[in-house]
Amino acid sequence: MDFEAVIGLEVHVQIKAASKMFTRVATGYGEPPNTLTDPTVLALPGALPVLNKAALDAIIKTGLMLDCEIATVTRWDRKNYFYPDSPKNYQLSQYDQPVCRHGAVEIELPGASLAVMGEHKKIELTRIHLEEDVGKLNHETNDSLIDYNRAGTPLMEIVTEPVIRSADEAFAFLTSLRQSLIYAGISDCDMEKGQMRCDANISIRRVGETKLGTKVELKNLNSISYVRDGIVTEIKRQINVATSGGTIVQETRLYDGETGRSASMRSKEMAHDYRYFPDPDLMPVRIDAEWKTRLAAELPERPFAKQTRFIEQLGLPYSAASVLVRDRALADFFEAAVKLGAKPTAAANWITNDLLRDLAAANLALAASKVTAAHIAGLVALVEQGAVSSSQAKEIFADMFQTGDQAAAVADRKGLRQSSDTGALEGWCATAIANDAKSADQVRSGNAKAINALKGAVMKLSAGKANPKLVDDILRRLLVG
Repeated sequence: MDFEAVIGLEVHVQIKAASKMFTRVATGYGEPPNTLTDPTVLALPGALPVLNKAALDAIIKTGLMLDCEIATVTRWDRKNYFYPDSPKNYQLSQYDQPVCRHGAVEIELPGASLAVMGEHKKIELTRIHLEEDVGKLNHETNDSLIDYNRAGTPLMEIVTEPVIRSADEAFAFLTSLRQSLIYAGISDCDMEKGQMRCDANISIRRVGETKLGTKVELKNLNSISYVRDGIVTEIKRQINVATSGGTIVQETRLYDGETGRSASMRSKEMAHDYRYFPDPDLMPVRIDAEWKTRLAAELPERPFAKQTRFIEQLGLPYSAASVLVRDRALADFFEAAVKLGAKPTAAANWITNDLLRDLAAANLALAASKVTAAHIAGLVALVEQGAVSSSQAKEIFADMFQTGDQAAAVADRKGLRQSSDTGALEGWCATAIANDAKSADQVRSGNAKAINALKGAVMKLSAGKANPKLVDDILRRLLVG
């Protein structure tokens, strides 16, 4: 009996904003408990919310980036429930008039290898709306302590249509969404700090059926890998229940990424359980065309568009382009080296191979690197000019990484520039021919490969400084005219 999975995701993303959603109190992480509060955050009598316009800008930019329809008028609603870490007993959220509807996130599935691009497809969105985060409960042996520092932080909830069919697609969706939001500066999406959290709604049905099955929600998954693993586990669980004659119950479950197991948390609420109604303290907001146009102009090039440009216009292989676009700072670093004159493929090779390898070994971020785009451009130029060999370039790069000196300065300091002195080169070539008459005769009789032994001898005589291209030319002239 074959089943297929139907998956929809609800992703909460913390917006990068200096202040909270409805008050000027600062946002922050790691601060002493309950220091980022005020009467509005604590829902004290008489405190009224004031909308954070920067958060509204951020969600409009997100919607434009993901090709959403942006509402002409949007408003806020009260979502009623009791959580001990939500002092108002309701959450300011959006119900029937969210900022964004529809749109899609482009994803790329794994290819046959790291050098092969996988299938691209679009995951349709239902909506994106704004809301405020709640506080945090810290459970001790006999007590539970509440920290309201996170309460009121601006959140976006991004909801997909139930169109995801596998754990790999969910993984690709979250990876692509996270990358786009970081690119645009809308969120840091640091999942360890709770800045991106995912609920996965999963159901199964027999292949060929169109009716949706009973969905189960996996709540508050705080790692993209946990989302993938949790979905795989839940699909297996539901298939086991269905094939053993059991009934799948609509519920919310908690998934433990460490043990790979889930447990029932509560029955799943429906929208009417929350008794939404418009918030009387916040006026609806009208979003006009000029506002959207201004924000659209601030959006960066989309990651997959950049990947395509790197491949089609700059001639990079997919393997290099896909690594560079993974991080906007790294892609900017590469483009800066190209603007300084570096050939794209050579610059990409130095960055994706040598620079990333050495940064990882030193546990350094790109921003802390002593090697800049100018260093890469200078090194590529030395190689292109024939001033240094590939092995000498490796030695120069290692020195640059440690000292921060430019490539030309390192080459001069260490005496690594290749010799193009034709007089000296002819002398070394003549000596090599005299010392290896056998190889010389083989070249004269048409064995082209025999010249390599003579070139190797010249490199030894010159202590590695002879220009290989000129050595080849001189040897051929001396041997075959």
